Amino acid sequence: MRVLPLAIAAALALPAYAQAQPADEATDLDDVIVTATRTAISANDALAPVEVITSEDIARSQARSLPDLLRGRAGISIGNQGGLGKLTTLSLRGSETDHVLVLVDGVRIGSPTSGLASFQDLPMALIDRVEIVRGPRSSLYGADAVGGVIQIFTRRDRGAVAPRASVTVGSNSAREASAGVGGRVGRGWFGVDAAYQRTDGINACDGSSTLFAGCFTEEPDRDGYRNRSLSVRGGFDASDALSFEGHALRAEGDNEYDGSFVNYSEVVQQVIGGKAVYRPSDAVRVQLSAGRNRDASDNFLGSVANGYFATDRDTINLQGDFGVGEGQLLSVGFDWLRDRVDSDTAYDETERDNRAVFVQYQGRFGNQSIEASLRRDDNEQFDGHTTGSVAWGLGFGEGWRVTAGYGTAFKAPTFNELYYPFFNNPNLRPEESKTWEVGLAYRGERFNARIDAFQTDVDDLIAYDSAIFRPNNIDSARLRGAEIGFDANIDEWSVAASASFLDSENRLGFYAGNELPRRAKRSARIDVDRAFGDFRLGLTAVGSSARYDDVANSRRVGGYGTVDLRAEYALTPSWTLQARLANVFDRDYETISFYNQPGREWFLTVRYAPGK
Repeated sequence: MRVLPLAIAAALALPAYAQAQPADEATDLDDVIVTATRTAISANDALAPVEVITSEDIARSQARSLPDLLRGRAGISIGNQGGLGKLTTLSLRGSETDHVLVLVDGVRIGSPTSGLASFQDLPMALIDRVEIVRGPRSSLYGADAVGGVIQIFTRRDRGAVAPRASVTVGSNSAREASAGVGGRVGRGWFGVDAAYQRTDGINACDGSSTLFAGCFTEEPDRDGYRNRSLSVRGGFDASDALSFEGHALRAEGDNEYDGSFVNYSEVVQQVIGGKAVYRPSDAVRVQLSAGRNRDASDNFLGSVANGYFATDRDTINLQGDFGVGEGQLLSVGFDWLRDRVDSDTAYDETERDNRAVFVQYQGRFGNQSIEASLRRDDNEQFDGHTTGSVAWGLGFGEGWRVTAGYGTAFKAPTFNELYYPFFNNPNLRPEESKTWEVGLAYRGERFNARIDAFQTDVDDLIAYDSAIFRPNNIDSARLRGAEIGFDANIDEWSVAASASFLDSENRLGFYAGNELPRRAKRSARIDVDRAFGDFRLGLTAVGSSARYDDVANSRRVGGYGTVDLRAEYALTPSWTLQARLANVFDRDYETISFYNQPGREWFLTVRYAPGK
């Protein structure tokens, strides 16, 4: 954590240095994003704190998984149960894992039974871009967007038709391969990618069958993981005003782990979607989209089947965006959602619908910006719920802007909480939150920086109630924190750093005053890259302070810091050789109590991408 003061000092000092660089060396660090407002805007114009991870960032990072790519970034805390492919939880701004809405190409994903999105099963080889929006977004997306929204985009091939491929080998018998082709042909475009990933893994859990700790068993073996995936997408411009596109992604995983009831799962993540966009003029845009996410798991103890769960999440969205004046946009929309469960467990209910309408206004008036949105959800189980948000921004000086915002959000109870036989409570109310936040941002020619502070109060948190032996709305929590981040491109150096500070508190019940579990008070990440002609060297350092693993704050998980080194060499304009050494100092650490993390690992990759 000693890097935090250095990161803050650098953030304060670099604007003056960056401004002094010649203008012709400036690099456009801006990105167009769609997640923050459900409309295409500049990342610099977003009033919410946002982060964009581009395809270039992904390739340069050499990350092997989505949790690996996201770990340590501002506001994000990762919990992993034993390495690649193992169950992974993600907290954003201290919220619960099921308080983070996850989208893939605009399609809502996640299990309606557990409430979790399977980050660990989404293959990195098929991911082109990630947008992270921190803060409440229920007024645009409905349930789950309490801590924020993460949207994952698969590849979009709009240039000339070109192939691509990669092969990776590494520690723990890692072997990976991917190949694809895509591009534009006439008025249409297409893309196809396939990927394979396999590892023998590590011993995932140091449990104890005597103490009933961790995974409740002792299985000192390697726990491997295999993933096979395919992505297909395409689109067609019927005219200058009308376009269509569709996409499908399927990932199948075989996951070994330690457990006394199940220790092997065959999992499926499938996302299918399509949309039609009509733009009769610059002032009008209408989009109709639909999608389905399937989350399935067949579970085994050894070779004996021991339960299966399959959920389908179907969505239909209709949205119209209308320019109502210079720099002003009005958006109105209708969302429909249906969750369904298929399992050998006899749930009391296996289906529910949700309908919603929303309206959003965005206005730009000189150096001031305003955003306001309102949404009404009508759920088959818990009736109606209204959420809203408002944000304001003021630009001043040379590249500075201050922002302030307020938003409400809610989290719908899961099927497990509502309908699981003998352990359910059909009278549960949605969890509700209120968030205040302020921010200060600087944008220069070669340097960006931002600091944000927030407070979120969450009421009616769902927790196990020992008085009725079922889940109940019995808890309340307060989350306070700040995030600081900067990125710069100076000469041949590329630097990006972030730090997060969090104060989480359980406000009611027997454990009032305790910290919420699996939330570190401090965390930081820094990425440094340097080009030397055809060579590039890079470093990623991630640090986290200690956290508690239980609501009683009786089981402490120590803080840790890791350093990864990477290098790449452009053999030709089309062929690249990459090498990565992860956890260079072979740190022994955990993010969840009793569950191990990999030690020092090496990986070697050959990539083929003509025209890149």
